[in-house]
Parts: sequence; C-alpha cells; structure tokens
Amino acid sequence: MSTIINFLFAAVKSGAPLLLGTTGEIITEKSGSLNLGVEGIMALGAFAGYYAGYKSGSLVLAIFSAFLMGALAGLIFAVLTVTLQANQNVTGLTLTIFGSGVALFFGEILIKQRPKLSGAMNAMLSGTEIPLLSKIPAIGRILFSQNILVYLSIIIAVLCGIYLKYTRAGLKVRAVGENPAAADASGINVTLTKYINIMLGGGICGIGGAYLALINGRGDWDNNAVSGQGWISVALVIFARWSPFGAILGSLVFGAFYVFQIRVNDIVAAFPFLGFLSKIPNAFYSMLPFVITALVLVISSVQKKKIGVQPSSCGINYYREDR
Repeated sequence: MSTIINFLFAAVKSGAPLLLGTTGEIITEKSGSLNLGVEGIMALGAFAGYYAGYKSGSLVLAIFSAFLMGALAGLIFAVLTVTLQANQNVTGLTLTIFGSGVALFFGEILIKQRPKLSGAMNAMLSGTEIPLLSKIPAIGRILFSQNILVYLSIIIAVLCGIYLKYTRAGLKVRAVGENPAAADASGINVTLTKYINIMLGGGICGIGGAYLALINGRGDWDNNAVSGQGWISVALVIFARWSPFGAILGSLVFGAFYVFQIRVNDIVAAFPFLGFLSKIPNAFYSMLPFVITALVLVISSVQKKKIGVQPSSCGINYYREDR
C-alpha cells in the first residue's frame, strides 16, 4: 500500500510543472494563437525564477520573476505574430531555440558561481502539510502533504478554468479564438485580447519552468531543468482537450508515466506478478503519453459532437482588412 501511495505522491509532484505549462498554453490557444515556444518560455522562467530565489531568498520574488520573464517572452511572440503577422509555427519554434539558448548561456555563467538556494528557501519548498486534511489516510499523503508550488499550480489551473468558462472576459477570449472577425465586428478588441492572454499564458508557463528549477534541482542550478517538459505540455493540451480542468487530470497521468520509468523496479518488488514490466525498455514508457495523446486526438476528430476541440482560428493570423 505504501508503494502505491508514494508512487501517486510523486506523480502529483512531477505533474505540477506540466500542469502549469499546459494551462499557460491553453490560455494562449483559446485566444487563437498557437505558441510552440513553451519549452523556451519555461527555460527562461526556470532561470529567472532560480536566479531571483538565489539572490533574494524570497519564494514570492522567484515566482514573480518567473512569471514576468514568461510574460515578456509571450509579449515577444505577440508582437511578432499579432502585430507583425509572422507565421505562428515558425515564431514558436524560434522562441524555443532562443529561450533555451539564453537560459543556457546565463546558466553557464551562473554555474561558475556554484549557486545554492538558502536553507530557508529550501524549507519553504519542502512538503507543506495542510492541517487536518493531511491526516486523512492515503489521500492526505498524496494530495495534502505536497510542496507549496503544487498547491499553487492547482489553484492557477482552477482559476484559469473558471476564467475561461464562467466569466465575461473568458467569453470574449473564446469568441476571439473561434471567430476573430465576428468578435471584432461585435466590438471586442481582438488585438488587445490576444496580447493579454498570450502574455498571461506565457507567464504561467514561466512559473512552470521555475518549479522545475527550484524543486527538481534541490537547491542547485541545472541547465537541463526543463528537458522537454515544454513539449510534453504542448501535447498535454490536446490530451486535456483545451480545458484547464482536464489539464489537472492529464498532468497527473503524464506525471505518473514519468515516475513509473524511475520507480518500475520498486513497483515490481512490491507486486511480483508485474515482473514483466521491468523487462520493457524505458523508452516505451516515455512514448506512452504521446501515443495516448494521439488516440485522444483521433477520437475527438471523429466525434459528431465537437466538444473540447481546438479553437477554430488557432494558429491562423487575423487580418482585420479581410473581414
């Protein structure tokens, strides 16, 4: 029983940065923009968050710095694709290369300083037990004994879900994403809506990068902190069917796959009848999330009732003169 509880605890912890990256990309795509630069944005957020935390010892400043850096990267994407009408796919890929390169460049300089987060900072990032709830058998350990950034990621996802589905501002975002020309004709400022939500999505992705640098690095800076998590987040958007609420479940599933690769021997030791799992190459488990994502995409494409599909104008630049 303890093996399962520890496995699920680790799955939630590993899924949190994916949840942030996915939620940020969902916000962006809902406004009609496809940003494939999540990997680069998370890398920039990772460096900004770690450096701010290292220099100030403040977790709040670290998170704010990561959000600000991610929003700045989102602003660059918005200027190029919304104002200058650059190709969104090319711009996103360029942003990934640019962001990863900048983070690596400054990361190499930082490594020479042998950076280490303060003891107080690490204490804040360790598990935080929620009174009473953490005492619930099994569930208390899995959900209510996590680090503070896990709680923050869930809160952000829930708030974004409410924002998109139940608020007037969210309705405008969805209208712009589905039909920007109609939204423009109804009086919605399409350009402003896109700018705000691309920057908001970028900021949330930046926090996801900071999570990877602050939590997974265990106090040390790692140039490979993001290591493909941004690309997985983009795939997870499809799995979550463009819903922040779906991203919560999806991040848990994808996090479980990641943890399974590392702890497969522990699972086999606890459940000997699953011994065949240890003989399967780890590459197979790495591949599974993308296979499942592809299946979800195929199923959603053949459904007659189109619920939870990509916004109609996503990835397509809007020319006001073509109305």
